[in-house]
Amino acid sequence: MNEKSYTELMKIGAMKRNQRKENFIQDLYIDMLLSEIQLTVEKEKLLKKIDLAIDHRDRKAFLLLSSKLTEVNKRFGT
Repeated sequence: MNEKSYTELMKIGAMKRNQRKENFIQDLYIDMLLSEIQLTVEKEKLLKKIDLAIDHRDRKAFLLLSSKLTEVNKRFGT
């Protein structure tokens, strides 16, 4: 029979827990990175639209877009 000792089983269990922990941390990092990219793209789009509103002296659009930018910043904690 190929029975493993208690020590071997404990080592295997510890390795599996470490692997799950590493996978969780990697997934968390990927989620954070994707959120950062989403925030950056969304902010860039809004800033370009705000610039256009300023160029066209469109006060209403400027105020609306500025409000949206404030919401995005709050949503992402910046």
